[in-house]
Amino acid sequence: MDNVSQYLPAALLGLGLAASCGLNTFLPLLVLASAAKWHLFGVQLGGNFAWLGSDSALLALSLATVAEVVADKIPVVDHGLDMLGTVARPAAGALAAASVFKGDPAMAAMIGLVLGAPTAFGFHAAKAGTRAGSSTTTFGMANPLLSFIEDALSLGFAVLSILFPWLVPLLIVLFALVAWRLWKLVRSKLPSRLGSATS
Repeated sequence: MDNVSQYLPAALLGLGLAASCGLNTFLPLLVLASAAKWHLFGVQLGGNFAWLGSDSALLALSLATVAEVVADKIPVVDHGLDMLGTVARPAAGALAAASVFKGDPAMAAMIGLVLGAPTAFGFHAAKAGTRAGSSTTTFGMANPLLSFIEDALSLGFAVLSILFPWLVPLLIVLFALVAWRLWKLVRSKLPSRLGSATS
């Protein structure tokens, strides 16, 4: 029971950060690294991941975050980012989930692979599917707005996961419901758009 109470908050935090990485590759890692660097909200990194809070890591993550946020607002480039994200976002999710686990490094790596990577991939897939539907129905005109919403969700999810890790399961359920409603909305508009394009 003691092990559960010790590891569950870290697992929930890792799960929330991984979900955030599914929406934006670098922003959640920057939030995590900043919290660890300045000892905010009790965030501590596992021994093998202390480098994530270094000055050089913060600089690299800051530059990568700005580049991703800006590039994702550019038509065509955003699709390239989604293709790269199929690999990059699960890797970032695995890193985020593993880094907050303070224990056996092998166990931390296992948590990253089993918990972080699939969660990030699932959120990335939901994002990519919604973005593809938006590209079809609005010819990409709504994609920059969607990108802003995704950035805000990623940042909010990361911060809330750090502040209130116990809320992570509820946040994931709420996101899944919203994503499902958005997908149904996009799907409902898709046939009429295709019909008008072919007529």
